[in-house]
Amino acid sequence: MLEGIIIKNISNLYTVAVGNVTYDCVPRGRFRKEKKTPLVGDRCKIDAKEHYILELLPRKNELSRPSVANTDYALIVTSLKKPDFSSLLLDKELSCIILANIKPVICFTKEDLLTEEETKQYQEIRAYYTSIGVPCFSNTELKELLKFLQNSIVVLTGQTGAGKTTILNRIAPELNLKTNEISTALNRGKHTTRHTEIHVLNGVWFCDTPGFSSLELRNYKKEEIKNSFIEFSNYSCYYRDCMHKQEPDCGVKKALEEGKILKSRYENYQKIEKEESL
Repeated sequence: MLEGIIIKNISNLYTVAVGNVTYDCVPRGRFRKEKKTPLVGDRCKIDAKEHYILELLPRKNELSRPSVANTDYALIVTSLKKPDFSSLLLDKELSCIILANIKPVICFTKEDLLTEEETKQYQEIRAYYTSIGVPCFSNTELKELLKFLQNSIVVLTGQTGAGKTTILNRIAPELNLKTNEISTALNRGKHTTRHTEIHVLNGVWFCDTPGFSSLELRNYKKEEIKNSFIEFSNYSCYYRDCMHKQEPDCGVKKALEEGKILKSRYENYQKIEKEESL
C-alpha cells in the first residue's frame, strides 16, 4: 500500500502521484456506500498493483466549486474586460474561499483593454482589496506572483474566460493548454478546461479547474456570510449580533459613510446575505 496525492480526475478515473511515479486508479466500491468522493488534492492510500484507491486521508480544507481539497491558496483569476469585471462575482468567490478556510489571492487580467477612466477605477478596487488583506496581482506580474506562491498548492478559480489557462500557458508554454474565444453576446467565456488537474510549475502546484458562469452560497448561514466579509470585523457595533442592515449605531455603516468600506463591497454583502444564505 502506497501513499500519494490525487493530481487528476476524469470521470471515475483518478491519477495519483507517488513521488515521481503516477498511477491511474479507481475508488473501491465502498466509497459510494460511504458517500465519499475523492477530490483532486486528496492525500490517499492506494493498491499500486490493482490500481485501487483504498483510503482517503483527512482533509485540511475542501472547496465545493471547483471541487478540490487540501489547497493552501485559491487564486481568483478575475477578468476586467471580456468578460467584464463583476464585483459581485468576485465577492462571492472570496466568501466561498474564506469560508472554506483557504487563503484567497486575486489575479486581475486584461488590464490592457481598459479605458483611462476604467483603469483608475480598477486601481482603486485593487488598492481596497489589498488594504483588507487580500494579496492582489496582475497577469503582467507573474514573476512576483510565482514568488509569492512558492511551494504551495494553489487552486485556480474564476469565471469562464477570465484567463486561468492563459496564465498557465504563459508560465509553462510547453503545456500548450487549449484556450477559447469569449462570447460577446453572453459576456462570458467558453469552457476549455474539462477536468481538474494539478500541474507542478516553477515550484508551485497549480490545480487547474473548469470555469463557471455562476456561483451560489445557499448552504451558508447569514452569520457565516457576514463573517466572510473580513473587514467588517474591524468596526464595532452597538449590538454584538449586528447584521449591518437596519440596526442603530452600526460601526460598519458608519465606516461606509466615511469611505472606509468600498461601496460595492457593502452592496454585495447585502445582496449575498439576502439571496444566498440560509
